[in-house]
Amino acid sequence: QVQLVESGGELVQAGGSLRLSCAASGRTFSPYTMGWFRQGPGKEREFVAAISWSFASTYYADSAKDRFTISRDNAKNTMYLQMNSLKLEDTAVYYCAAKTSGRYSSVRSYSQNYYDSWGQGTQVTVSA
Repeated sequence: QVQLVESGGELVQAGGSLRLSCAASGRTFSPYTMGWFRQGPGKEREFVAAISWSFASTYYADSAKDRFTISRDNAKNTMYLQMNSLKLEDTAVYYCAAKTSGRYSSVRSYSQNYYDSWGQGTQVTVSA
């Protein structure tokens, strides 16, 4: 059983930066992929970024390119999302997810259905 715990969300001014963390626990943690999704007020949950655990290949939503950086520390079983130049529209609950069984697919890493473990989310609020 994998548990994912996000942290780092807080209130920040537009233009500021935050780093989110997702710590994974479990007897053996070796996911194929981990990802970040977010759900803004009144919106559907959407893909933000993903990273393959073995090779650190990264994938980004257009809204995250050039501003966000996803990374992972295998030794700590932790994934990060560095968010810079934050905008009002980045306000959302950010969720981390892991694909721990089945087959690796870079194409499907953008899809919520690809992942089998989810965290509870951390709130990011960007103010003017």
